[in-house]
Amino acid sequence: MDSILEVESYCNSDNTISFTDGNTTSSAGTTSSSQSASSSSNSSSARSPSRYENQKRRDWNTFGQYLKNHRPPLALSRCSGAHVLEFLRYLDQFGKTKVHTPICPFYGHPNPPAPCPCPLRQAWGSLDALIGRLRAAYEENGGKPEMNPFGARAVRLYLREVRDLQSKARGISYEKKKKPKQQPQPPTLPPPSSAS
Repeated sequence: MDSILEVESYCNSDNTISFTDGNTTSSAGTTSSSQSASSSSNSSSARSPSRYENQKRRDWNTFGQYLKNHRPPLALSRCSGAHVLEFLRYLDQFGKTKVHTPICPFYGHPNPPAPCPCPLRQAWGSLDALIGRLRAAYEENGGKPEMNPFGARAVRLYLREVRDLQSKARGISYEKKKKPKQQPQPPTLPPPSSAS
């Protein structure tokens, strides 16, 4: 029988998610977790993790807590793009970005002159950065890139939809900035010499 690494998650006492090999058990009968490359490299260096690494760890722990509190509790190996979308929608309740509805008189205005009852949502840029960090954390913690739920097509389409909706609602363009094309300069000719 082939021994396949089954991506199984559990929440440690310090609320971190680890991937484990379902076939490897310790003498006490508990499943031992595999060490991630990033944690072993961080422990060998004396410097503290970067802001990005700290945020990625916090995001990963938050997602793990979300899975643990999910009803029924959800193992990371069973997590799909649909669960990631559910998590992103759950995060919307903590958003601070006003997203005007099409019936709002301030729809399309970046700086409305008065308050309105439109909902607060997570900003597209925040969601995009969050998914990027979670996608990296998933693979750093032993997940296979082809099984990464944060890279699912549904998640990419959702982010694009949120970007377009917020762009229209707030009157802000999220177009990628294009670098001006460098036109090849014609070779410069030496100045004509004045013959006298």
